[in-house]
Amino acid sequence: MISISASILNGDLAHLAETAETVRKAGADMLHYDVMDGCFVDNLSFGIPVLESLRPCTLMPIDVHLMIERPLHYAERFVRAGADLLSFHIESRSDAAETVREIQSLGIAAGIAVSPETPVETVYPLLPLLRPEDFILLMTVRPGLGGQAFMPEVLPKIEALRAKLRAEDQPLHIEVDGGINAVTGAQCRKAGADYLVAGSYLLRADDPAAAVASLR
Repeated sequence: MISISASILNGDLAHLAETAETVRKAGADMLHYDVMDGCFVDNLSFGIPVLESLRPCTLMPIDVHLMIERPLHYAERFVRAGADLLSFHIESRSDAAETVREIQSLGIAAGIAVSPETPVETVYPLLPLLRPEDFILLMTVRPGLGGQAFMPEVLPKIEALRAKLRAEDQPLHIEVDGGINAVTGAQCRKAGADYLVAGSYLLRADDPAAAVASLR
């Protein structure tokens, strides 16, 4: 089953509630909420107060992606603010296993994000910690900016991870984020991804519902 997570990174910041309603009506399954601290990536974006303000405005699950140096330090606060899924980067300064356990203890799905230049094998030692509702997020662009072009060199990483999960009989989700449209989304699905994050492709579409349908 494919799930569509609509990124609001490039949405109208003065009308995020309306953006959320637009993608909900279009048929998206989740909202993707990118958090950048200006240190882990060279950009700043939403934080906890914006999430707290957005949470009452939508019933959609909010898929929070932490592109920050100390995700363990902030995990509980983002969950309290309204995250339903919470991913962090394996390249961050927090201990990955400890961060996974912390997110799981807070009662939501935990995700481990992997940047394009990081070998996918880096996450393999952590797979035994993950539950069926947890996921691996493979970035298909370099983290930090929306609207980048899809990096096809990540496709073999998706295939390798899905093969590893099948070999281990582990039904984890694989999420992909960056440059996702009807063409690249199909490529990622064929490679083994089942969560597709799409931002510009949905928010700039003349017909968002048709854009969502094309991803499915």
